[in-house]
Amino acid sequence: MTEHEPENGAGIEDVLEISEPDQFAALAHPLRQRLLFALTHRSATISQLAVRLGVAKGSVGHHLKVLREAGLVRIVETRRVRGGTEHYYLRVGRRLRVAEPQAAGTAALLGAVAQELDRAPGDPLLSLRHLHLTPERAEQLRDTLAELVDTAEEDGGEEAVHSVLVVMYEHTKSP
Repeated sequence: MTEHEPENGAGIEDVLEISEPDQFAALAHPLRQRLLFALTHRSATISQLAVRLGVAKGSVGHHLKVLREAGLVRIVETRRVRGGTEHYYLRVGRRLRVAEPQAAGTAALLGAVAQELDRAPGDPLLSLRHLHLTPERAEQLRDTLAELVDTAEEDGGEEAVHSVLVVMYEHTKSP
């Protein structure tokens, strides 16, 4: 299976802000989330993604079309192969930042993360903690977490991919 890396990250945004209704709709399916995970660092064809994710090519093609129409993936290379055309897809942004999380997209994201955790080798970290914080301290923690994730440096293209999901929100009080 040949995978392609874009030259020097050409055309890939560092952070893609998710704010449009069609983007939220596209994120509302766990397979689309898994496709986005798979296309973070390397481009791949429908066939390559189908094999990697264990999903039918037709299903992969359909969901890639939805992601492409929402502006979340794009074709980075096209090749003629045995009388057909092969498209290599890649995520538009290395990181996705959700402007205003919506229930359907959040549920799909967490569902996709759960599927990835089931397949993860080693000892994944999953932790939930509730903290009593002043508004100032909450903002400071939020900014620190965002900076930690945003400034993390990668070791290189040959190393294992590690996913990081950071969520911080104010817990609503029960009535």
